[in-house]
Amino acid sequence: MELKTIEYNLSVCKVTDISAINLTSDFYFVGKTDEEISLVCKTEDTPQNTIEREDGWRGFRIQGVLDFSLIGILSKLSGILAEHKIGIFAVSTYNTDYILVKEENFERSLKVLITEGYTVI
Repeated sequence: MELKTIEYNLSVCKVTDISAINLTSDFYFVGKTDEEISLVCKTEDTPQNTIEREDGWRGFRIQGVLDFSLIGILSKLSGILAEHKIGIFAVSTYNTDYILVKEENFERSLKVLITEGYTVI
């Protein structure tokens, strides 16, 4: 399986209003529930008025379009990283999954996954 690194720093935060989000950015994830509005975005695109904010994330995506019948892809990746004491923050789109790790664990996580047979581009 092939993984592609995301070349920019990311932030995870909570916002009070969707209007604070730069919807013209080329990379962001928004999750809204009855309790919160969460945002993952390039650090440079983080809104000024966040409720909570955590910078220092890096990420990679699983390349290609994942069929919904595929089982355990995210579980296997997260399990490998967990065995090496690397925590993750995962987000998914219709096509694929993205895994974020803290910046200080990014290079180590890629080395671990390469050792486990993944290709990183």
